[in-house]
Amino acid sequence: MNIEQTRFNMVAQQIRPWYVFDDTVLDLLYKLKREEFVPAEHRDMAFIDMEIPLGHGQVMMTPKMEARIVQELHIQKTDKILEIGSGSGYLTALLAEKGAHVTSVEIIPELKTMAENNLKEHGITNVTLELGDGAQGWPQHGPYDVIVLTASTPVLPDTFQNNLNPGGRLFAIVGEDPVMQAQIVTCIAPGQFTTTNLFETSVPSLINARQPVRFSF
Repeated sequence: MNIEQTRFNMVAQQIRPWYVFDDTVLDLLYKLKREEFVPAEHRDMAFIDMEIPLGHGQVMMTPKMEARIVQELHIQKTDKILEIGSGSGYLTALLAEKGAHVTSVEIIPELKTMAENNLKEHGITNVTLELGDGAQGWPQHGPYDVIVLTASTPVLPDTFQNNLNPGGRLFAIVGEDPVMQAQIVTCIAPGQFTTTNLFETSVPSLINARQPVRFSF
């Protein structure tokens, strides 16, 4: 297999057709070798348009989803970023390449270790990985310029948007099966927010994600 041709095909056939046209994002996909962040037993799946198992019931997002998230957040070199769910560390690495610093929170110790090892091997040092449950928010180091939830949440806690700086952007996938909505929430002024719906999707939810109030009769 010509791995660079396969990488090119992934970008040309999966990612660009999904409205990812930002050259700085596309260039990153060539620079950061996705297959090196994939568990060894699934490395042959690194360029396929599917979620990759990470163990512990968690998955790595599809390549097109990762690229679209990074593009839609319009990350600046000065941005302070919060990521909920480190996974293998690949999206963490993309965010770190674009921003100033990433705080990434992972609830599963083994995945935190995986992400730490992958980031270290690639010389990415502007990331702080923390072990904990960030499903309801992680205000400890806020406010942030960018917040990314890497799994879905049936209800988006206000904690996240309230932890954005003015001008800050939050990516979240909100809702329940069969249809969830990928959204960008932007803080336009203190306490004022706009929401832009990007696309419909369905992905696993965060562990301990906030649930809607359900009425029983």
